[in-house]
Amino acid sequence: MEITKPTLGGRAAAAVVVAGALATTAGVANGWGSVEQPGAELAAKLAAGSLAPQPAPTRGVQTVHVIQPGLEAAKLMRAQQMNAGQHVDEAIRFAQDGYTARQAELKRQADEQAVAQAAEEARIAAEEAAKRPTVVKPAEGSYTSGYGARWGTTHYGVDIANAIGTPIVSAMDGVVVEAGPASGFGLWVRVQHADGTTTVYGHVNEIIAAQGAQVKAGDLIATIGNRGQSTGPHLHFEVWLNGGQKVDPSSWLAERGIAL
Repeated sequence: MEITKPTLGGRAAAAVVVAGALATTAGVANGWGSVEQPGAELAAKLAAGSLAPQPAPTRGVQTVHVIQPGLEAAKLMRAQQMNAGQHVDEAIRFAQDGYTARQAELKRQADEQAVAQAAEEARIAAEEAAKRPTVVKPAEGSYTSGYGARWGTTHYGVDIANAIGTPIVSAMDGVVVEAGPASGFGLWVRVQHADGTTTVYGHVNEIIAAQGAQVKAGDLIATIGNRGQSTGPHLHFEVWLNGGQKVDPSSWLAERGIAL
């Protein structure tokens, strides 16, 4: 490692030399032959003056910090933008998560409401079905003829007389399997029920329920008329058990709580 001794400038060196000479010389003859002794005071003045030695610059690396305001501001703005962008992304994710959760909750509530509504509708339908009669009288009117032998033949139904246009209703729930012309009856309607029984409505004036219609007990299916082989306006009502066996309608109705 190189050690550099401090050096003196030209003027400083000269001052040192002069000060030393004055301090060590025994005397100098002046113009009059006298000798004057220079003292240490003069040397101090010379040393402290402009010609005094100055310290030499120190060798080495000096670090200089240069601040550029525009660059620093740009860095700060970029940092702030990055922070703002992160906050925006977090806010968007938070909003999306909240929206998804809210939609899921709304769907869950809607599903619960749908289930509750379906259950309520089923309950109401069951109550209405329980209140609704399963068997009804097919028409209002006068009971004029019963099941059995009549005029040398067998009368396979019962007759209920009333004015033309009087409503005829289905005796039970079922499906209309035939509605139209019929030999001896003029027009008729036949309804088949879940237990296999078929009810027959003859001499009708007008057909209301078309073939294939689903009907409930008490639904209007036709009106009383005087068509076919008839002695007056009335409903001819028959009951055919599964397989076509014709039975007494009055007894069949009585077993189900209906009196003619």
